[in-house]
Amino acid sequence: MQDALERALTAFAAEPVRTVCAGRTDSGVHALNQVVHLDTALERDDFSWVRGCNRYLERDIAVQWCRRVGTDFHARNSARGRRYRFVVLESPTRPALEHGLVGWVFRPLDAQAMNVAAAHLLGEHDFSSFRAAGCQSPTPVKTLRSIGISRRGAYWRFDFDANAFLHHMVRNLMGCLLAVGSGRQSPGWMAEVLAARSRDAAAPTFPPEGLYFAGPYYDAGHCLPEHTPAMDWIV
Repeated sequence: MQDALERALTAFAAEPVRTVCAGRTDSGVHALNQVVHLDTALERDDFSWVRGCNRYLERDIAVQWCRRVGTDFHARNSARGRRYRFVVLESPTRPALEHGLVGWVFRPLDAQAMNVAAAHLLGEHDFSSFRAAGCQSPTPVKTLRSIGISRRGAYWRFDFDANAFLHHMVRNLMGCLLAVGSGRQSPGWMAEVLAARSRDAAAPTFPPEGLYFAGPYYDAGHCLPEHTPAMDWIV
């Protein structure tokens, strides 16, 4: 996504443009409100940046808004937290029209069991059990502020909010939550996995389909949107 955005911005600005993204996403992971900053001397109205950049972007990427910010702002370093959303279809048969947009489980899920398990994860912890081998974060200690679990029809929504995330952390958390929800593990097992600080103690990494980067959030003084229309559409 970043490469495509930089090519579009370069075409619009008629000069090389480099950007900084608030967060990275794996292949197969969608971004609903990625925040990107750039430095340029080019003067254009905010809406001109939106329309002009979108003219050169591929059809599955679109700039939603543009704001001027102070020199102290940094898309990644100024973020107070980040949010991810996972959408999972519970069905005896795999998704078809929603292929690539939702995860899939064929076993019934127990909301109460998953909420009890999720409570063990809240707060500041060493999340080494949920960390990918290639993770480049200098520390496995993160603060998980909330986990929201809800259901609409056959679709489950899992919302994660933290100060930062490790590589594959959300997908690994999902693998464990679904192991509990399907009855293969007890809710208390989540605490054991967390305390083990070992990737071997956790469930397999859940596939990326259905995972959405819901964006970062910043101090209110920056006056940046935290919501896009697509966030209402994704369950």
